[in-house]
Amino acid sequence: MNSFRQPGLVLTDRHFTVPLDHTDPGGEQIEIFGREVVAASRAGEELPWLLYLEGGPGFGARRFTGAEAWLGRAVEEFRVLLLDQRGTGLSTPAGRQTLPLRGGPREQADYLAHFRSDNIVRDCEVIRPQLTGGAPWTVLGQSFGGFCAVRYLSAAPEGLSTVLITGGLPSLDAHADDVYRAAYPRIERKVAAHYARYPQDVERARAVAAHLAEHRPESAGHRLTPEGFQSLGILLGGGSGSHQLHYLLENAFVATPHGTELSDTFTEAMRAATSFAGHPLYALLHEAIYGQGERPTGWAAERVRAEFPQFDAATALKGEGPVLFTGETIHPWHFDVDPALRPLRETAELLATRGGWEPLYDPERLAANEVPVAAAVYHDDMYVDTAHALRTAAAIRGLRTWVTNEFEHDGLRAGGPRVLDRLLALVRDEV
Repeated sequence: MNSFRQPGLVLTDRHFTVPLDHTDPGGEQIEIFGREVVAASRAGEELPWLLYLEGGPGFGARRFTGAEAWLGRAVEEFRVLLLDQRGTGLSTPAGRQTLPLRGGPREQADYLAHFRSDNIVRDCEVIRPQLTGGAPWTVLGQSFGGFCAVRYLSAAPEGLSTVLITGGLPSLDAHADDVYRAAYPRIERKVAAHYARYPQDVERARAVAAHLAEHRPESAGHRLTPEGFQSLGILLGGGSGSHQLHYLLENAFVATPHGTELSDTFTEAMRAATSFAGHPLYALLHEAIYGQGERPTGWAAERVRAEFPQFDAATALKGEGPVLFTGETIHPWHFDVDPALRPLRETAELLATRGGWEPLYDPERLAANEVPVAAAVYHDDMYVDTAHALRTAAAIRGLRTWVTNEFEHDGLRAGGPRVLDRLLALVRDEV
C-alpha cells in the first residue's frame, strides 16, 4: 500500500484481487484499485466506511485534490473508498490497447460481458470484508453508480448499512429501446432551451454541420462529422453545459488565406469532447447496462432515433430548421470515426447482438428492502428519465426521494456538501 497526504487528508492506494467470473472463483483473477481517503485529523480512528461508485459506465473514480466538493463533507464522518470499477482507471483497464490480449472480437466481447453492474457489486462484496472486517458500509452511487447501488440492494443488501443515490435510479424492467424512446424528447427539450438562451447558436450550428458535411475534416485521426458534432449535446446535461457549448460554437470559424475554415480551437475542442479514448467502456457497454434477459439491445439508440426524424442533420440542413444536438447515445458510426474505438468495431457489434443477459434487479427483494435509502432525482435530468426513476423509487421499500430542479445530472459535483447533507438527513429521518 502506498500512502500520501494532501491538505487535510491521508490517502492510501489499495489493490484487490477478484475473479473475472465470480461463478468460477478459482479461475482467472483481475486487479481492482481503490483509493482510501480519510481526514488527517481522524486517520487513527475507527470510522464507518463509505464506498463511492462513479458514474459511467467506463469512468474511473474522480481524482480529487484535497477535501473538495462532497468528499470534504464525507470525510467528516466516514473513511471513504473511491473505487475504480473493473475495466476503468487502474482496475485492469479495458480498451483498444489491452483488449487484443484477450484474442479476437469474440473473445473480447465474452470478456466484456463480465463488466456490468452485477459483477461490479460482486467485486465490492469481495473487497468489503477486507476493509470493514465484515461490517456493512454506506454506498454513494452517482448516475451509473446508482444503477450499481440498486443492483447491490437486489443482490447483497446484507453488505449495506445505507445507500445514497444521486441521479442514478434505473428502470427495473425497461429495455434499451424504452430508455432511448424516453431520452430523445428530453434531449430535444434541452436543445430548445439552449437555443432559447443563445438564439445566435442556431445559425452557427447549421453552419458547422454544413461545413462538416461538405469537408469531413479530421483532428488527430478523429473524423469530424455532422453526427459527431450533434453528439456535443451531451454537454447539455450538466449545469454549465449550455454555456460551454455556446462558447465552443462562438470559436467555430476563422478567416484563412484559403477562405473561412473551422478553427483549430474548435476542431480540437470537438475532438476532445467527443473522443472515447479516456473511457472506451462507455461506448462499448453503454447499451449493455440495460440488457436483461434474452433480447439483445441491438443498437437501440440508432434504431429508435429513426422514430425522431427531426434529429437528422441532413434533413435539417435541406430546410430552415435548427440542427438538433443529441446526447448520451451510442451509435455504430462512433466506431468508425473515433480512432480509440475503430479497432473495437466488431467487438461492439457482438455486444449489441448478444442476448442472454443476467437480470440485474430483483423487484421482490427491493419491495421488501430494509436498508435505509435516499435518492436525489433531478427533475430535468437529461441522462436518466425522471418518470423511470420515480417508478423505481416507489418500488423500493422505504426509499426517500429528494426531487429537485436546482441541479442538473452533475448535482453531486456542483452541489457538493449540500447534496450529501440532504441525503444523509433523509436516511436519518432528520427532514
